[in-house]
Amino acid sequence: MAVRTGQQFIEGLRDGREVWYNGERIADVTRFAPFEASIKALANLYDLQHDPKYRDILTVDCPEFGERIARPFEMPRTREQLALKRESYRIWAEATCGMMGRSPDFLNVMMASLAAKRSFFAEFSPARAEAMVNYYRHVAKHDLFLTHALLDPQLDKGKARHQQSEPDICLRVIDRNQDGLILHGIKRIATAAPYADEILVWPFPPTFQPGEEPYANVFAIPMNTKGLKTLCRPSFAHPGARHDYPLSSQFDEMDATVVFDHVLVPWDRVFLHEDIRFLNRMYKDSRMRELTAHQTNARLETKLGFLYAVILRMAEVSGIASRPDIMELLGEAVACVEVIRSTTRSAEEQATADPDNGVLYPDLFALQAGRALGPVFYPKLVGMLRRLGGGGLIQMPVSLSEFDSPIARELERSLRGADVSGLDKAQLFKLAWDLCGTEFGARHELYEMNYAGDRSVLMAGIQREYGRKQYYLDHLDRFMRAL
Repeated sequence: MAVRTGQQFIEGLRDGREVWYNGERIADVTRFAPFEASIKALANLYDLQHDPKYRDILTVDCPEFGERIARPFEMPRTREQLALKRESYRIWAEATCGMMGRSPDFLNVMMASLAAKRSFFAEFSPARAEAMVNYYRHVAKHDLFLTHALLDPQLDKGKARHQQSEPDICLRVIDRNQDGLILHGIKRIATAAPYADEILVWPFPPTFQPGEEPYANVFAIPMNTKGLKTLCRPSFAHPGARHDYPLSSQFDEMDATVVFDHVLVPWDRVFLHEDIRFLNRMYKDSRMRELTAHQTNARLETKLGFLYAVILRMAEVSGIASRPDIMELLGEAVACVEVIRSTTRSAEEQATADPDNGVLYPDLFALQAGRALGPVFYPKLVGMLRRLGGGGLIQMPVSLSEFDSPIARELERSLRGADVSGLDKAQLFKLAWDLCGTEFGARHELYEMNYAGDRSVLMAGIQREYGRKQYYLDHLDRFMRAL
């Protein structure tokens, strides 16, 4: 079952997991209205892997497994393989207009990254390295959908985890036995946790201090593990309202808090534990950043491209697409799309093989440009939607079904645009509002601004690790010496 179907994915979610929404436990997440559309969208991604049009891009024959696996699980060793991975990310992103930031390919490629650097985990313990590789093989062989949880609750930010008034709030080891670790506490924000198969937990940011060893753990467990509770935020979905809410009716990813109540994590699911030195090194030394940023930048390219198309079409239906100031605005949008588009391709062209494992890693510094600029570009394009739509975004009918009501003529006359009917213009503006005015749209803007972490920390890290710094300094020094 190395390449699942959508139906197999859905059936796997009926496993007795403990998911809570609005103070009530959900009996079956696959039949819970706020989740149904997102689960259906995810199932469609799995079905695309079996579509003859996409099969050879989305999946690959893997000699190591003796069968086909999903493309993100592949450890790339050629530029062609990197390009095919990027194309697989694009196909899945286009299926959701880039709106599912935590589609299965994100954690799949993360697992491939971690397993590829088994040598890092072997430094800590050969047994933990073996556990990591075996888990990667398990996830790939069963084509599982993983979520992850990195963050602690927002408590007293001026204190370390073990210095909080209640040290048990942040997730930590409280006991151990021959079967594994006993963990207790809370993690957030686990996107798609209610309908993921399993969860990978590792603390972020990697800035652990002495005394925080019990909190420094990396592990994975099924979502139906005894003692694991999933607590959902309010849904931003609009079930059954596809014409009026084209995106939020289909692609609202549920974010959740996960609560561990004396949860046993078996040793074969523990990859690092109670070691701040190794945990602080993992994000960089596992080289997960290169392969995961390759996926996130490809998805962001698709999402920005979709916004650009909406912006352009809004200008056209308003009859102002050729006005000089609007042409300038549209050109800025194009530049944003192309910068992000270039990061993945530049990273592939400058990729280098790691002598430790033979894996070809895309260039980190090209990808980091996308991680730095995406949080700037996305809000910028959303702002363009608001500028072009203006008050027209507000004065919309409650539902497009009103065009079939006794007031249809008045609506048609009041909403028509340049060479476009009132109905067609209203549908476009409903889409724009879903991107920039709904709770769904606000959540996406917040997500794109923050998913890569605190911007000041990100930018400082880019400068600190910039590998071409010395090249440019040497050029400057040669010039100065020649004066």
